[in-house]
Amino acid sequence: MRKALLALTVTVVVSALAIAPVSAAPSASAKSITKTAAAAPQFSTLVSLLKKAGLASTLDKKGAFTVFAPTNAAFKKLPKSTLDAVASDPALLKQVLLYHVVSGKVPAATVVTLNGKSVRTLAGQRVKVRVSNGKVFLNGKSQVMKTDLMASNGVIHIINSVLIPSS
Repeated sequence: MRKALLALTVTVVVSALAIAPVSAAPSASAKSITKTAAAAPQFSTLVSLLKKAGLASTLDKKGAFTVFAPTNAAFKKLPKSTLDAVASDPALLKQVLLYHVVSGKVPAATVVTLNGKSVRTLAGQRVKVRVSNGKVFLNGKSQVMKTDLMASNGVIHIINSVLIPSS
């Protein structure tokens, strides 16, 4: 459970990197978001938590999603009590994970244009986007570290901390 929550943090890190210039448009992967994340060891916690919450199959489906994926290291930043509480509560786990997902394909070039705005997540709550000194931040704390990991059904942006929705 802890590993999955850490992987969720990686999604958020990807969002922060959205302002980095992209030299060429990346080609879409033949793999879904879940399969793309599962192929990267840095997302093992996220993938584990997605499976536990029953969301892995959702992110395998056709459609377009943008995932701000926290890495394993991002999950490790969470206090153990927080991670345990989220992992042991199925409804809360699903809410936290969906807080890292936006409907539609939102590449880095678009994320940068959202400076000062917020985007609605599949959890129903909004995440504020801020660009500062060429870096993208979500909710003022989580930085996007890498952007535009393309999947067949969307895009992943790696983030350096887990986003926790307000209650």
